[in-house]
Amino acid sequence: MSGRYIDIGVGGARFSGYLAVPAQGSGPGLVLLQEIFGVTEFLRATADSFAEEGYVTLVPDLFWRQERGVELTDEGADLERAFELFQGFDQEAAIDDIAAAVQTIRAFEEHTGKVGTVGYCLGGMLAIVAASRGVVDCAAAYYPVGAVERLDELAAITVPTVVHVAGDDEFCPPEAQDVLRQSIEKNDAVDLYAYLGVAHAFANPSRHGYDKSATQLASSRTLGVLRATMGPHYNLSDLWDRHLALEFVEKDAAATMATMVAEPYATNVPTMTGGVGHDELARFSQYHFINATPDARMIPVSRTVGMDRVVDEFVSCFTHDREIPWMLPGIPPTNKYVEVAVVAIVCFRGDKLYHEHIYWDHASVLKQLGLIADELPVAGVDAARKLLDESLPTNTLMTSWATSEGLPLP
Repeated sequence: MSGRYIDIGVGGARFSGYLAVPAQGSGPGLVLLQEIFGVTEFLRATADSFAEEGYVTLVPDLFWRQERGVELTDEGADLERAFELFQGFDQEAAIDDIAAAVQTIRAFEEHTGKVGTVGYCLGGMLAIVAASRGVVDCAAAYYPVGAVERLDELAAITVPTVVHVAGDDEFCPPEAQDVLRQSIEKNDAVDLYAYLGVAHAFANPSRHGYDKSATQLASSRTLGVLRATMGPHYNLSDLWDRHLALEFVEKDAAATMATMVAEPYATNVPTMTGGVGHDELARFSQYHFINATPDARMIPVSRTVGMDRVVDEFVSCFTHDREIPWMLPGIPPTNKYVEVAVVAIVCFRGDKLYHEHIYWDHASVLKQLGLIADELPVAGVDAARKLLDESLPTNTLMTSWATSEGLPLP
């Protein structure tokens, strides 16, 4: 954990909160709101992640009026105690505490601009109320418990808000989700997303219902609201171009790693090469990628830039004049020229690369090197060239294509 605990003042009393500040030293504010288990390791780690995204993030201890420093699990006696605290929880007083946390952030030298909130479970409901009452400038609510009982608050929201609900949430079944949708049908400020097949608490890795795929999708949508409303704004396309230049032009592994978060990962999907974590990825980059990659050129096809990721489509052209362990492990150089379609999906945290998923047409590479049987239905170099020129012939591998010529069209 990179943050620290601070005091928050409200009505002459003081309570604590976990604060995480961006490495660059300043940014918009974010109040992170707890589940019924207190300020847990999950909340602290999430605060650190949002700090990496550029937000001055504060997690207030909202149970302080009942018991300070609560940190529980979702099992056994801890779960029973969590529900006891929830039953005795004063939501109206909690909104005062959230407002105090917002004011605390606004007073920081590190804070610039607006303040938003992200909440989970109990905190999800509180995020909705805070947004409804103008306490914050935007909000994201994950599986908010009791939202159906606060439809007036949901309908009254005027600041950008996203609500994430679990498709199989025992606390918010499908019929309740339909009611939520109806309540915001005419409210352009609120978007609701349901994640089918996942359970309550799907965004918490320490909970039984955790679902990584749903969490990543919800995270991108949350960042979309935060970035659009408060910033910070990063030129992800330029950051990706700089990363590529360091890899393929300057061939500087250390400088390349400096463009990434502290613990990044990269996966070349067809060959499962790359690395997880700084040390493994740095080793891969220095000894098996940068200096083992032949001179190559990239022909851009398309690039899509989102709030937290870049999807880059291009054709990579190179001569196989040496072993390329990350792409063609164990294959001696054939000295043959290759053109291959590549897609890179690059995720960022703030202005640093977090992970890369790289895909390419591996069968067509092997076909061009003479390493795959000619009779197999693999296009080879034609696949990459078709990507660059759609007028080239289509369906050349389909032996049945000629049989449909002249038949009636739908």
